[in-house]
Amino acid sequence: MKITFIIGLVTYMSMSLNSLCAQNDFAVLEKNVNVRASGLKHELNTTKDTLLLSSTSNINKVYAVNMDYEREVEARINAKSFKIPLASLSKGKHVFVVVQSPLRIVFVVKILKDPPVLLSANAVKLTALKSEED
Repeated sequence: MKITFIIGLVTYMSMSLNSLCAQNDFAVLEKNVNVRASGLKHELNTTKDTLLLSSTSNINKVYAVNMDYEREVEARINAKSFKIPLASLSKGKHVFVVVQSPLRIVFVVKILKDPPVLLSANAVKLTALKSEED
């Protein structure tokens, strides 16, 4: 009886811990660790839905290429810091290139979730109509 109780308790605790840790990240950053790229700091914010770029010298341009070889991000910056929202990017691997003349710093961001779909307050809710014949 005691063994059954202990096994049940351990099973319950492991299942509850699994559900508590079930919140996954929105994106994962694979940093460039090259010594020549050490002037560029590239991080994700705490919610991991925005890429934060900061540098000691000017960032001239940023672009990203997805797995279908399409550019989803392309921006001319000429500033020392920049924020890129990741919610508008498609799910999958994106190769980011940060241009700091003459350097090109390359790193990868993997989007793990589809972007959330938000409905406006004025959106019409679609419901099934019940026919009068029923």
